[in-house]
Formats: sequence, C-alpha cells, structure tokens
Amino acid sequence: MGADRSGVVVVGAGIAGVACAVELARAGVAVQIRERGRVPGGRMASRRFDGRPTDIGAAYLTVSDPDFVEVVDRWRAAGLARPWTDTFVAYGADGRRVVPGPTRWAAPRGLRSLVEHLAADLPVTVDRLVLAVEPGPVVDGHPCRAVVLAMPGPQAALVLDPALTAATRAVQEQTWAASLAAVLRFPSRRWPDFAGAFVNDHPLLTLVCDDGDRRGDGAPVLVAHTTPEFAAGHLAQPSAAAAAIEEAVRDLLRLPDRAVHTHVHRWTYAKPTAGPGGGFHLDADGVGLAGDAYGTPRVQSAWRSGRDLGRALAERLT
Repeated sequence: MGADRSGVVVVGAGIAGVACAVELARAGVAVQIRERGRVPGGRMASRRFDGRPTDIGAAYLTVSDPDFVEVVDRWRAAGLARPWTDTFVAYGADGRRVVPGPTRWAAPRGLRSLVEHLAADLPVTVDRLVLAVEPGPVVDGHPCRAVVLAMPGPQAALVLDPALTAATRAVQEQTWAASLAAVLRFPSRRWPDFAGAFVNDHPLLTLVCDDGDRRGDGAPVLVAHTTPEFAAGHLAQPSAAAAAIEEAVRDLLRLPDRAVHTHVHRWTYAKPTAGPGGGFHLDADGVGLAGDAYGTPRVQSAWRSGRDLGRALAERLT
C-alpha cells in the first residue's frame, strides 16, 4: 500500500496524528495513517482486563481551548467522555491535602475510544511499522507529498534519514522521561475516598488514580504511575517491578488487602521534558512533526499540535 505523490502519510495514530489527518481530509488532501500498534490511541492507551477497559497511559484530559471544547462536546454527546472530577488529593511531606483544579474528563470505555472516534472516517492501517523516511519525502520506498511523524522524537529519529537535517535537528531537541503504569485489582474497595492523588517527593510513585471512580463503575481497581528514576531501572523487565509498586501503593493508602492481580506497562517515552516549542514542526523537506513535545504535556496540547500542523500542511498543499 504505497502512498502516491498526491497524498500525505501520517505515521502514528495517537491524538496528534489523528487530529492532523482530520484537518488534511477536511481540506480535501489525500491522507493515510500508519500505526505500528494493533489499535489507534498512542499514549491515550487502555487495556482490557476481564473485559473491562483500564487506562494505562494518559490518566485524564483537561479542556480550555474553545475548539477542543467542541471536540470534547461531541465525545460527550456520543457517550464517550464524561466530566470526572475537579478535585484531587496530594500526598507529601505535609501529609494529605485536598487540591482543587480544573475539571478532569474521563472516558467510560477508555481514553483510546476517543481517538478511535476521531479517526472513524480516516484510512488507518494498523500493525504497519514504518522503517524509513528519506528525502523526497519517500516513506519506505514510496514517494508522497509530505510525511508527518506524530510520535516521540527518539522514535522519529529511528526512521529519519540524517539527510533530512531540519527534522533530525528538531527531534534531537526533544528529551523524554520514562514511567511505568501499574494496574492493581483488589478484592474490594477499602481505600480513602479520592478520585486521583498526586504523590510528591516519593521515591517510586507520582500519581495514583481510582479507576473505578474514573470509569464510573466502582470497580476495585487502582492505576499507579511511577517516577522516571524508578522506571529507568525496570525498562528491561517491567513486570519485575510489580511487587514494589504494589507495596508502595498499599503503604501510601494504608490498604489492608493485597492486590489479586497487578499488570505493569512500560512507557519508555511517557512524557516530554524538553522540546523545541512552536506548536509543531514543518520544514521545506516536507516533513512535519507533531505532539505534546511542542507544548505542555497534555492531551489538549497534542491535539492542538496535530490540528495546527494539519492546517499548515493543507494550506501549503492546496
């Protein structure tokens, strides 16, 4: 399935890649999305355990951009998104305190369902690993009018020909932190009332979410996210970290019961820690880069980066 010269290839079916493709298709530009995974979603990932979806990537989304409000309203109307909470708690040296904030939105079917809904009318090919992007641009030997790499910079660097100097420089400006996400299923709900907890100054944990509250079904499931430093020591074998994560969560929340099942997911590139800014990258070689590395590490930022790149590309090509 090669792209003809009239089309754009978007590599990565996360929210940034899909938002970019939506704008291109809306402008009448032929576009195809290639995704190396089995399903769209990227870091808005969810996984099913006993038929129940659990978010293992992004924990929630917040909304402030008026255009993104319209997108979220459509998800809500479709029954895919719901306001979750505007209050977290924080654990730190001063104990436990309540932290008010913006409304966090959740998805009963998992955040991945939102990306799938956005991509419903787009040509998405899953299980399709792109190996090389060369000057032309040429994607795996097939010429196209432009290519968008909607993925973390270190992953984009693996496929970019160094002769594409502008894009290569842009991805090299990105730095990323790792994390592990652990799904812990307990026999019953015996923890203090909370929706989500920021964990400060902890050697292992950064965030714990009550997934039963987030999903709205009351399931006795917690999802814990670890520090980059802890994750870095367990990237080769993330499952080996399960016992330590469970112990840390039980100690934090003073839980009497052990988890009946723990699953650990590795995110080598979980969160951008530095990037070039500017919203997106688009160069004279016809290579575009998009994602939350071009803004704050938020779902909305990734969507806006892809949307803005798609509009800029459409203007150039039409």
